[in-house]
Amino acid sequence: MSCKSCSTGGCGTRGLDGKTAGCQNNGACGTGGCNKMNVFDWLSDMDVPLMKRFDVVEVKFKGGRKEYFRNINLLDLHTGDYVVCEMASGYHIGSVSLQGDLVRLQMVKKKVANDENVKSIYRVATPRDLEKHEQSIARDLTTMYRARELVKDLKLNMKLSDVEFQSDNTKATFYYSADERVDFRELIKVLAGEFKARIEMRQISLRQEAGRLGGIGACGRELCCSTWLTDFKNITTSAARYQNLSLNPTKLSGQCGRLKCCLNYELETYIDALKDIPHVDAPLKTQKGNAHLQKTDIFKKIMWFGYENDSTTWHPISLENVNKILSLNVKGQKPLSLEVLEIEELVSALPAPGLNSDLAKMDKKFSSRDQQQTGNRNKNKKKKSGGGGNNPANNAKPNNQPKAGGDKK
Repeated sequence: MSCKSCSTGGCGTRGLDGKTAGCQNNGACGTGGCNKMNVFDWLSDMDVPLMKRFDVVEVKFKGGRKEYFRNINLLDLHTGDYVVCEMASGYHIGSVSLQGDLVRLQMVKKKVANDENVKSIYRVATPRDLEKHEQSIARDLTTMYRARELVKDLKLNMKLSDVEFQSDNTKATFYYSADERVDFRELIKVLAGEFKARIEMRQISLRQEAGRLGGIGACGRELCCSTWLTDFKNITTSAARYQNLSLNPTKLSGQCGRLKCCLNYELETYIDALKDIPHVDAPLKTQKGNAHLQKTDIFKKIMWFGYENDSTTWHPISLENVNKILSLNVKGQKPLSLEVLEIEELVSALPAPGLNSDLAKMDKKFSSRDQQQTGNRNKNKKKKSGGGGNNPANNAKPNNQPKAGGDKK
């Protein structure tokens, strides 16, 4: 049987003129809209007697909306069967999406009470019921266009996104979004008089609106909220900071104008990986200069730094070396560079008492040596100048000196 609960108006459904509606794929949706919020009943092969089955059935309607109904007549239903369900006023037709004990678990998860407030399933839809259901679906699009014109004429600050007629055409639900409170009492009177049906206005969030309308995301795939996502968790900009993403609103926002839901998908993995990454809130100090953090490769455990005087060149540093440089900076020491973690032992870094004692010893040693060399040089000079008259050798006359008065004959 072809689909009649697709958000696009029934992919594969055949109208009264014999033409295929929707994506014209003849029963199998080509866009994925008919498979919206589908579940797999992995207990469907269990042979459980009909009397012992859980009597509540999950039924899916247009836009992926699901409600729970009691199978009071013990109908033999299968996933995909169209059933006529009880409503507050009249009836509506939907398709069976889940049954059995899995429905019990879903009701506990969604906190739906299994009491007398659960409405009933009347019967399996007949061809006449399905034909009437197709006619009600055909009214949705034209009604929405006309309702938007009325909203514009009444100058109401609201946006109509979707309309859903009940299968018996006695009730129409208008889904809208607005930033502030809207007084639509006059609008309800005009709509009820024009469409001859009971009007219900239901406000939805921007994310729910995107889920009902569908679309293609920046990843090139269909929106998560329109295919499988049911819970809209809170998303903050800290999720982007943990993943080292640029805080650009145009890139981080989805079709709904809010932060993308996929920012939370890998957040826990990034938080676990960031436990080993050191927190660098100041530049690393080296003798070559201060280095600032440029980026961090979280999963490869590499941090990229650039010097102040050369910001165009980035140096990859392992986490072990970054921790060593941080510990040295805390002690007041600076390594040679980011790559060479050795420390030069400068003279000024030595303790003062040891420096003065060594200099004193060296001065004493060299001063005594200078005095000794100076004394030796003075003695040599005296010897060369012939000084010192008390020496008897200096008073002796030479042998060849003639005697006074000449030689006697």
